[in-house]
Amino acid sequence: MAATRSDALVVFGVTGDLAHKMIFPALYALVKTGALNVPIVGVAAPAWTQAQLAQRVEDSLARSGGVDDPAALRRLWDLLVYVSGDYKDAGTFDAIKKALGSAFHPAHYLAIPPALFETVIKGLGDAGLAEGARVIVEKPFGRDLASALALNRVARSVFPEDAIFRIDHFLGKEAIMNILYFRFANSFLEPIWNRNYIASIQVTLAEDFGIKGRGGFYETAGYLRDVVQNHLFQIVALLAMEPPAGRDYGAVQSEKAKVFQGMRPLTAKDVVRGQYVGYQNEPDVAKDSDVETFCALRLFIDSWRWEGVPFYLRSGKFLAQTFTDVLVELKPPPQPLFADSAPAPERANYFRFQLSPKSVIGLAARVKRVGKEFVGEQRELSLIDEHVGEPTAYARLLDDAMAGDGALFTREDAVEAAWTVVDPILETHTKAVLYDRGGWGPKEADALFTVGRGWDNPSSDLAPTHAASKHL
Repeated sequence: MAATRSDALVVFGVTGDLAHKMIFPALYALVKTGALNVPIVGVAAPAWTQAQLAQRVEDSLARSGGVDDPAALRRLWDLLVYVSGDYKDAGTFDAIKKALGSAFHPAHYLAIPPALFETVIKGLGDAGLAEGARVIVEKPFGRDLASALALNRVARSVFPEDAIFRIDHFLGKEAIMNILYFRFANSFLEPIWNRNYIASIQVTLAEDFGIKGRGGFYETAGYLRDVVQNHLFQIVALLAMEPPAGRDYGAVQSEKAKVFQGMRPLTAKDVVRGQYVGYQNEPDVAKDSDVETFCALRLFIDSWRWEGVPFYLRSGKFLAQTFTDVLVELKPPPQPLFADSAPAPERANYFRFQLSPKSVIGLAARVKRVGKEFVGEQRELSLIDEHVGEPTAYARLLDDAMAGDGALFTREDAVEAAWTVVDPILETHTKAVLYDRGGWGPKEADALFTVGRGWDNPSSDLAPTHAASKHL
């Protein structure tokens, strides 16, 4: 039976930074396509007028590409209502109820600091605004296992699990969704997608910029909490999960949860933490801060398919380039039949999923050179898939949440299992190692490799990675 679509959207934190950067452009995009035509109630503490909120939206759209459909913008104004109030005041929720009018199935989007999640969720329950409604919660969902368990208890005390949408915008990206599709839409992968043929898997999410004035946030989070435990773990789940029974919410989420449950809890020797030189001089950062701006780790999944296969994950600020890439390195042939096919510094066979800045699927193989001798060279066959005009991740996820489609969201058991993996090293870890800006992080991360040929750093053009590549 199809889920009932939400008949209103309530955005808590509508005057905040997240709304300005991501949510307003998503709402505009949904209105343009006709996917959003229900009341939008913006809620925040500042005593703004409707005109001030309108100016905020216009500034947001100007920064994200401008307005190419004035009629759609007018429709957005007609749908948008502003409610000012304190989240701890019951009167604020009464004002929201009044603004919703005849809407009985709203979706409440908590684009607010995590410290306020519990207050707003309880406020919605006390005001009778949770019945028949959904709640969309921004990451991070907890900051460790204990806080995640506590927050889940609060959320489940007010909303049923299938009405809770834990949003990670990373899962709404087209290239991320393509991993799931490519794995299970092509029969040639399944026979080799296991410990018998795969030597190692590495995932890199690199950024060539710093914390951009978010020192206060990073001092309470760090890269392990902000990026690795959610974004990178979600990629691993899509790479490692078993085939789901279908693409429905429950089937996909169940298989992803099993991956997290099979992950071996991390120890200090599995992790290298780094901090870029100059981080301690950033605003709102402690002069003796040990917070990591780079994190690399070696991860194992104790399952029949992946036993013994290391997953190497790394992510950091002020690295050489901004890109996200997955490299699945295959084991070499069992016998070196040709003189030049013996183990060498280069990787012989691998699959590549480049997720940004371009979407690329690559397959590396050795190809014989012209001539009498059986001598070859390395080639990467690459399919570059540009997605011009694709919906933004936030537009896609907001639309899915309002439709009740939870396939691209995170379930309670998966959140708790992921925190169980990283919980042992959140407080018990080695000191962060300083690294220079513009490189690939601390050299200590190289020592994590026990299998495989080390980190795969891209060439300057990012796609294709190897000069000898051929486009399909």
